[in-house]
Amino acid sequence: MLEFKIKLPRFGKPLNNLTISVGREAIFTCIVENLGLYKVTLVLEGTELELTRVTRLHMGPYLCIASNGVPPSVSKRIVLIVHFSPMIYIENQLIGAYEGQTLVLECHTEAYPRPIVYWTKPTNDTVMNDNNYKTETIINGYETTMRLIIRGIRPQDYGSFRCIATNSLGETDGKIKLYKIPKPPTTRKPNSRRDSKKWKNDRNNEKNIAGMKDELITRGDNDDDEDNEDDESDENFTNSSISLTSIMLIKRQRYCNYIDVYVIAIISTIMSRLMT
Repeated sequence: MLEFKIKLPRFGKPLNNLTISVGREAIFTCIVENLGLYKVTLVLEGTELELTRVTRLHMGPYLCIASNGVPPSVSKRIVLIVHFSPMIYIENQLIGAYEGQTLVLECHTEAYPRPIVYWTKPTNDTVMNDNNYKTETIINGYETTMRLIIRGIRPQDYGSFRCIATNSLGETDGKIKLYKIPKPPTTRKPNSRRDSKKWKNDRNNEKNIAGMKDELITRGDNDDDEDNEDDESDENFTNSSISLTSIMLIKRQRYCNYIDVYVIAIISTIMSRLMT
């Protein structure tokens, strides 16, 4: 029985990463031995890939693949590194803040080699981490996010903060201007213990007032009945005008407010004593 030993393709020499400056030309060369029926693909078909006028967007990994459509295939990874000077973009360049407010300023920069980044105050002094300021840096490939946390805005913080990025190819900066706005009014939480206690007191007062009103009305009705009985039994009462006025006032007490009811009750009591 004959056995055929198939030789897999192999790369003739190591494939090294390629570093180039922006705007230059990049050439990838992929040399494969024992190719046989295999075909070589380097992103595009062929053994050589040429990129003209390289930009930062070309940066990243590329694969050189040798395959004949039947597994296994062989591949080699090449990384293109592009050097370019820093670029900065800012989403909000004008921000309003009130004194005492905590604020976060943010800049985004792209550069390679990795840049040195820092912030400056409106006075052009470099920002250092302390009780008022805190800086953060988040790196993702050639992208860097710069953050400045200001704990409690002070009068000297109003003005332009600068975020600066610099590497061996250049330097750039961006500005974020802070302006003063009025402090919003403070509001107390409605479910606080103080409000709960006040609500209970108001509720009790309403109940007491309602009870006082019912008591005064009942008392007035009783006085009304007594006055009617006295009118029927004592026809010679000399102060008839006062009695008539009292009866009319008592009948109106259902339509008066709490103060009027209280006054009517006092008048009724006085007249009851005069009549007895």
